[in-house]
Amino acid sequence: MRIALGLEYDGRDYCGWQSQPNGQSVQDVLEAAIAKLAGMPVRVHAAGRTDAGVHASMQVVHFDVEVDRPLTAWVRGVNSFLPGSVAVQWSKAVDAPFHARFSATARHYRYLLLNHPVRPALMAGRVGWHHAPLDIERMRAAAAYVLGEHDFSSFRSSECQANSPVKTLTRFELRREANLIIADVSAGGFLHHMVRNLMGALVHIGKGAEAPAWMQHLLDVRDRSLAPPTFMPDGLYFAGVSYPAELGIASEPGFRHHLV
Repeated sequence: MRIALGLEYDGRDYCGWQSQPNGQSVQDVLEAAIAKLAGMPVRVHAAGRTDAGVHASMQVVHFDVEVDRPLTAWVRGVNSFLPGSVAVQWSKAVDAPFHARFSATARHYRYLLLNHPVRPALMAGRVGWHHAPLDIERMRAAAAYVLGEHDFSSFRSSECQANSPVKTLTRFELRREANLIIADVSAGGFLHHMVRNLMGALVHIGKGAEAPAWMQHLLDVRDRSLAPPTFMPDGLYFAGVSYPAELGIASEPGFRHHLV
């Protein structure tokens, strides 16, 4: 039997989604919790990996299991074995062809950026922060340059294992709510650190250090060393996954909490 789960997690306590030789990952704690309920080892596959300190408001995973449990057990039962920073939101029995990663047609991220002179306390670790005023109209104009298919080498981590730096961004929208800038980004797939590197460039432009057209220059030079540093992970959320309608997996972007 193949089961799909939707989950959210606070990434601050983890080395990222994927299991690492030295460090606790979200995958580690989730697999351990499912194994306790199933009474057997399981391997969980995720729609997308997240780095250390990066959160998820809607990650989708799947696993295969030989025991039959009510679908509610894969939510409440698994949650009873999980730490408070990880919670399963829903479960669904799926056909064997479904794969959380390879069946996805788009992935969605959200970045929450506090633009305020004083650093956050209550939201520390859950929002990015920049102290100087940012011009969101300049940031929007810059974001428009990266929509569509491009070589994103200037926004690619040196550790990226993707076969090609060419990706297609279908959405890059920014809005401001009081002191919070919210960026929503969608694509079929992303390079390692791509969203955080794009945010670093937008902040650089938003504070007036470069004109919005500089974003096109960064695309053209295809050189990571010429772009701004990778922005902090704190405000980045894996926000949802799109699948073909016939699979019956509805996990479009969305946040349950008023702040986000």
